[in-house]
Amino acid sequence: MSEDTAINTELTSQYTSQVTSDLERNIKERERITAELTALQQQLATLQHDHTVLVSIQQALGIPTTTPEPADADIASVPSPRKKTTKAPATRRTAKTGTGQQPRTKKQPGTKPAPKKTAAKSARPTLVTLIHGHLTEQSEPRSAAEVAEALGHAHPDRNIATTVVRTTLENLVAKSQAQRTKQGSSVFYTAVNASEPTAAPADGVQPETAG
Repeated sequence: MSEDTAINTELTSQYTSQVTSDLERNIKERERITAELTALQQQLATLQHDHTVLVSIQQALGIPTTTPEPADADIASVPSPRKKTTKAPATRRTAKTGTGQQPRTKKQPGTKPAPKKTAAKSARPTLVTLIHGHLTEQSEPRSAAEVAEALGHAHPDRNIATTVVRTTLENLVAKSQAQRTKQGSSVFYTAVNASEPTAAPADGVQPETAG
């Protein structure tokens, strides 16, 4: 009996040491995976922020949106367990298709009106035309914040950010469609078409010299 008890104690000690080592490995793996998950979540958050900024700049430049959708929606829409049930009942398929599953195939062409929505969205004026038109209507130089505020009130359905407006104004300056002037630390913009009325005060200086 003493030998049996000694063997049992040895086995229990071996099992306990193995279980404790496995638990330690499990805890370490969980900590490692959680750390990787937090890092990936932070990377995903930064990528989503960059995506919104890039999309707003793309809309400001008037580039048509042809970006693909994320792959997460495709992965979530594929149900894997249904593949097992569709292999066995081959006779049930023929019975169901003859009764009530044919109208479902007719409903699928109903998804065609989606391009009409995109065509309606593309018919809206771009942010470049809105900003340039707003500058041409102004008699005085305007800052990017003032232009963004005015367009935000005029078009509340569009998300117009000041950073996007400033980028668009700089692009107009690069294309010689707008002029940039500095007053202290502030930057103001005027349209090239609106620069002609600014020459009128120069003509008004002549009566003072004549007097």
